Amino acid sequence: MTTRTLSTLTSTIAAMGLLVGSAVALEVASSATVAGKPDAVWQKIGDFCAIQTWHPAISKCAQSDEGGATYRTLTTNDGGTIKEKLVEQTDTSYTYDIIDSPLPVENYRATISVSAQGGGTRVDWKSSFDAKGKSDGEAKDVISGIYKAGLDKITEMSGK
Repeated sequence: MTTRTLSTLTSTIAAMGLLVGSAVALEVASSATVAGKPDAVWQKIGDFCAIQTWHPAISKCAQSDEGGATYRTLTTNDGGTIKEKLVEQTDTSYTYDIIDSPLPVENYRATISVSAQGGGTRVDWKSSFDAKGKSDGEAKDVISGIYKAGLDKITEMSGK
């Protein structure tokens, strides 16, 4: 193989790597340590529609069953709606997908969970998604802001 052929091949592989790299999902993860035992914290936040009690941007949650799957439709304080599908649920976590939303994301899947942390509870909220209509950074900032607001409210509710 000549040096020129090797150089061209290397450039082609590098360009393909850039293309593949841009298709990698974005990730956001946030956590908070709050007062109380995991079971008690999960009692407050673990119901799929409990988000209306612990997220300051959500004014209403309506849960429905469609074709054997559980969905929730969230109404935001400004009147927007977000439809989400419950994908998996355990005693200490649930995973959901956003089906329809004004948020700048698509292919969004998130998990919220609790676990013991010292004498309190660690609440984790993490997701992966693709940006839609905004830059990767802007989409990540929106989701990070949503997580911060929710975790701050959970912390406040737990008395820590």
